[in-house]
Amino acid sequence: MVEWVPLGRGARPVPQPVAAPLVWTGAFVGALVLVAVLNSLVGPGRPGLALSVLSLLAALLGLCARFTAAPGTAVLCWLSLNGFAIPPAGTLSWAGARDAAWLGCLFVAALGGTALARVHHARAAYRRLSTAGGGAAGREG
Repeated sequence: MVEWVPLGRGARPVPQPVAAPLVWTGAFVGALVLVAVLNSLVGPGRPGLALSVLSLLAALLGLCARFTAAPGTAVLCWLSLNGFAIPPAGTLSWAGARDAAWLGCLFVAALGGTALARVHHARAAYRRLSTAGGGAAGREG
C-alpha cells in the first residue's frame, strides 16, 4: 500500500559544509582561472581589481565551507594574486604590509562568507522549528 506524505513537512537537517580539501581545490583552480581571465581582459598590473574578484571568490567558497577552511582558502587565493596578478608574473614576493593586508582581506572574505551561511542556516532552522510547534513559539518574544 502507498502512503502519501507531503514533501514540505517535517524537519530538514542543516546542510553539512563541504570538506576543506574540496574547498581548497576550488580556491586554487578558481583563483588561477579568475586571474588568467582578468589578465587577458584588462591586463596584468591591476592588483586592486584582482583582489576584489578573489575576495568575492573567497566569500563564495566560504558559503559552503567550514570555518577551518578559511585560512587555506585565503592563502591559495593570495598565491594566485601575488604570483600572477602583479608583475613580474610567476614570481612570488612578500611586500610586508601590502601582502599582509591582502591576506587579511582574503581571510576576512572567506570568514564572512562562512559566517553568513551559518547565520542563514541557523535562522532557517529556527523558523522551521518555531512554525512546526503550532505557533506557540512564534507568539513568544
